[in-house]
Amino acid sequence: MNKTIFLKRRPKGQPVLEDFDIRETEEPTVKEGEILLKSVYVSVDPYLRGRMRNEKSYIEPFQLEEPLESAVVAEVIESNNPNFIAGDYVSGMLKWKHYQTATGNGLNKVDPDRAPLSANLGVLGLTGVTAFLGLEKIGKLQAGETLLVSGAAGAVGSIAGQIGKIKGCKVVGIAGSDEKIQAITTNLNFDEGINYKTSNNLKAAVAKACTNGVDVYFDNVGGEILDAALANINKFGRIINCGAISQYNNTEVPMGPRPEGILIKKSVLMQGFTVRDYLKDFGPAIKQLATWLQEDKIQYSETIVEGFENIPQALLDLFEGKNKGKMIVKV
Repeated sequence: MNKTIFLKRRPKGQPVLEDFDIRETEEPTVKEGEILLKSVYVSVDPYLRGRMRNEKSYIEPFQLEEPLESAVVAEVIESNNPNFIAGDYVSGMLKWKHYQTATGNGLNKVDPDRAPLSANLGVLGLTGVTAFLGLEKIGKLQAGETLLVSGAAGAVGSIAGQIGKIKGCKVVGIAGSDEKIQAITTNLNFDEGINYKTSNNLKAAVAKACTNGVDVYFDNVGGEILDAALANINKFGRIINCGAISQYNNTEVPMGPRPEGILIKKSVLMQGFTVRDYLKDFGPAIKQLATWLQEDKIQYSETIVEGFENIPQALLDLFEGKNKGKMIVKV
């Protein structure tokens, strides 16, 4: 028997386990031109919360009573496709299933000798590519500038900060615990860190850490932290709006400071960003990230949860900040 995770109901506010349903389904039959895949590692990411809403976005919403999906590394168990053989590993957007069939379209072969398989969901996957392309396409970092990163201990933020150091920038990270601040400054080479949960004045904390102001802000959280970054942004600063995890479970749109005055007076670029805007650039980005990884210029961390049935809980844990680096489920 096969196991599949379905979206049972649309969450109201923060998701709960009752919004998901794990069911036994029949193992699929491999047709001509198809491959049979066994899930090995499953990625859980904050943006999946947006897909649980029934609203138009940059990616289609999940449908009720249908399987959820995310980036998955899978093993080819059986192949009726000449482009794949049993024993191959692939990555791509796949359903939350133990076993499933695919034509191979949209899947990329993974070299298990290049890096651990799980790395293809993090530093060499969408999160690493997101950090790289956000900084390259919007941030346009220059040596000597100051880069501020929120969600700095997370999958995207931790890579973005390290790229900033490679580029010769001062890098300040914002995270939600002293343990995470210690990790980014000791292990990931960030120059300074700010614990937003213990800071009484984020605007002042950013000003103190970023003594020359903020040239580039890589935003993964939105909300009050974005407000603090805006208050310290430099002339011709660039703000990369990559994520807004602090807002994802809100049932109403919160009112915050109006940014237009700062954007105009300081000629600031503030641009929304999804990595799928730059599909043609994925190959070069992954190649560069792999080179840095082999040269030990980039470190990465993972929180690996064991067990297929724990995929929903791992997703919920993201919103509690329980992950260090990339959150992955080992099936």
